[in-house]
Amino acid sequence: MSPTSHLALINLFIGDIQGGLGPFLGTWLAETAHWSPTRIGLVTTLSGIGVLLLSGPFGALVDQFGRPRLLIAASCAAILGGTLLLLPAQGFWLVLAAQSLAAAGGTLLLLAVNALTLGLVGKKAYPRQQGRNQAFNHVGILTAAGIIALGTPYWGAAISLWVLGAMAAAAIIATVTMPGGAWESRRAVGWEDHEGDDKPRRSSTTEALRNRRLLVLALALALFQLGNGGMLSLLGQKLVSVSPYGTGWTATYVMVAQLVMVPVAYLAGTLADRKGRRWILIIACLALPLRAGLCAFIDDPLWLISAEVLDGVASGIVGVAVPVVVADLTWKSGRTQTALGTLNAIQGAGGALSAWYGGLVQGWLGWPGAFLALGLAGLASAVMVIWLNATAEENPRRKRKRAAREA
Repeated sequence: MSPTSHLALINLFIGDIQGGLGPFLGTWLAETAHWSPTRIGLVTTLSGIGVLLLSGPFGALVDQFGRPRLLIAASCAAILGGTLLLLPAQGFWLVLAAQSLAAAGGTLLLLAVNALTLGLVGKKAYPRQQGRNQAFNHVGILTAAGIIALGTPYWGAAISLWVLGAMAAAAIIATVTMPGGAWESRRAVGWEDHEGDDKPRRSSTTEALRNRRLLVLALALALFQLGNGGMLSLLGQKLVSVSPYGTGWTATYVMVAQLVMVPVAYLAGTLADRKGRRWILIIACLALPLRAGLCAFIDDPLWLISAEVLDGVASGIVGVAVPVVVADLTWKSGRTQTALGTLNAIQGAGGALSAWYGGLVQGWLGWPGAFLALGLAGLASAVMVIWLNATAEENPRRKRKRAAREA
């Protein structure tokens, strides 16, 4: 198989394993260890905080180490090992250690796959390849969710462990069997061959992160996740008060959003190359307040599917556009994954605060006020990305066309 076919399989198999058991962790601990929601929430929060603190350093590790295939295999092994540790785990600290190991592996995994992609295809082909990566990623999530849904009545909650283990093993095989010479370290960061055998000086972390546009992008993404992160959870809570099938509708919304993300991610990669990365990011940010308005004023669960279609559009675009924009802003610095890891941490902080923020406003202003407050954060993020687009350098393809006309 070609290196990009291996890359497609890697993204297919890692779709479900990035966060370990993820949403199935609570179900597993509640069914097998009889944990309370409070105890489960504490474990999830503590492991999530640890991951946020590790994201930036993991990005620096990927940049400096320069062997993404080895890091991908190690990450998958850490996710698998941490998840398997949950089988005998009953005590709080052992469960926390196991979940933290799996979550840390997922954080490193995403950055290593991003570095592998850049080193395989280069920056010119990166937007389209990133779109393909995300499309295969969402197909993997859907496939795993379908297998778990069908298998749970027969094998119980343990089916999620077996699916995760099989996909982690398959991802490792797809990684180690990739042709070793396909990845090129200079291509991954934009260092030209004519610069000699010695590597150019790598920018310091401070230099890379001091970029004003990168800081604005970080704040915009934090606001986007502040509005987006807790919206589905809040919608699920609202449905409980208006429908006897709140849990079933929530599961339906998750599937709808993932289905929409597959074509959107694939198309976003092409549009990012043709129309510009920041323009499609603006579309994603504007989709969030529209989704919030639908959630605020519609009570019919069937009509609320339209809100989750918008979720699929926004999330599908963000997953493609953000790594591409970060690569644009940090190209040739040798610190692309450092910057991306730091931005992921900032995004994660915004997402972690989202449910608390929405719940707080709901207590004051009710359901419409809560969703509109989340949408307002998305609107603020759109304003920042519009500024980012207005101050950006001209699109390289447009610049070449203008030069050709003038000639």
